[in-house]
This record gives sequence, C-alpha cells and structure tokens, in this order.
Amino acid sequence: MTQFRLSPAQHQALALLQQQLRQWNRRCNLTRLVEGDNYWVAQVQDSLWPLARMDPPLHGPLRGVDVGTGGGIPGLVLAIALPESRWVLVDSVQRKCAAVRAMASALGLKARVEVVCERAEVLGRDDHYRGHFDVAVARGVAAAPVVAEYLAPLLGRRGVALLYRGRWSAVDHQVLQQAARQLGCRIRARERCRLPGNRGQRHVLVLESETACPAPYPRSVGVPARRPLATTPSPQPPT
Repeated sequence: MTQFRLSPAQHQALALLQQQLRQWNRRCNLTRLVEGDNYWVAQVQDSLWPLARMDPPLHGPLRGVDVGTGGGIPGLVLAIALPESRWVLVDSVQRKCAAVRAMASALGLKARVEVVCERAEVLGRDDHYRGHFDVAVARGVAAAPVVAEYLAPLLGRRGVALLYRGRWSAVDHQVLQQAARQLGCRIRARERCRLPGNRGQRHVLVLESETACPAPYPRSVGVPARRPLATTPSPQPPT
C-alpha cells in the first residue's frame, strides 16, 4: 500500500499519542487498539493511507473536522500528519471529549485542535461550524448515508468529506450516491487498500461539496440514523 510520508518528529508525536491512549484507557476505555499493530496499523495507517491517494493532496492551512472522534482518531493523527491544519474534534460523550482535550494538550496541539462535545446534528446547524470546513472525516460512526448527512453540512465550497469504511459494494455505492445528491455533494472518488498484517480491506469514499448543503439538513437529533436519506433497495421478486 502507498504510505503517507512522516518526519521523525511526526513519528515521535504518534508514539506519544500511543502513550497517552494507554494512560487514558485506564480511566475511560477509549479503544482496545493501543498496542503493536493494533495501534500502528489499525489506527495510524488506517487513518493516514487515504492522504497518499488524495488528488489534489490535502496540505496547507486547511480546516478539518472529525465527527465521532471517540478516542481522538483519526482527528489527532491527521493533525499530526498535516502540521499546518486546524481541527475540530467532535463527540457527544463528555468523558471522551475531556480525554481527547487533555491528549491534544499533551501533544502540543492545543492551538490547532478544538474539542467540542456535541451531537453532529446540532453542530451542523451551528453557524460557527456549518459550511466552514475544507475537509470533514468520520471513521466507524454509522451507515454511509447517515455519515454523509452529518458531514455534508459542515463543508465549505468544494470541501471534501472522507468516509472511512470497511467492506463496500455496488449497492452501498448506489445508496450513498442517492444521499449525496440530496446533500449537494457528489462522490468524487472511491479509494481502497488492504492493510498489512491481515487487517483486511479498507475503503474511503470521497464526497465533494458542489453546492451549499440544503437548509433542511442535518435533520433533528436521531432522525438521520432512524430514517437515512437512502436505504438498501429491497430485493425484487422474481418475474
């Protein structure tokens, strides 16, 4: 797999993030993927491999948002990898937000990383965040149409959303296309790779904002998950 190049200082920062995750895991059980390849492959490489595929590449003083950041991944990893970027890391669980805020400070990222404890549906209607981001990411949060509804309202003009997925099918693609159209986006690319160490195949779907997200989205808290904008078509009866 093509790897995103990191400096020795960035490797050191990622090792410090691993130490921080170990410490905070004892208090609030952020993630089980902390040791060895569980961290360096399933967390770090899985967060970074899409950056090596982006065309045009992500660089410079971009503004990013990680929705459903959990233990701070991929948001903190991306903040380390893209040293001019600024990030907002969002989660609805207060104890996780407190841990991520402390880890960002320990990593020297306090000036570039803001941690917000809020639901994605509320954040997407806040004028301080809506339409303000160059890149929005979500990893392991919900079904793709639901994630698209969380991320699309946050994108600025020509901003991109990265949806980290595991398995991906033609039907999944069709469903996401339907949702993206309603959100003023298009699927710009689908990238895939096989992680080393038998970690399986991974996909990233790149959505690009074409117009401002329509005002009705995101819908109220809980509605995107209960009533996704598009669903898997039902099998047709034989004729």
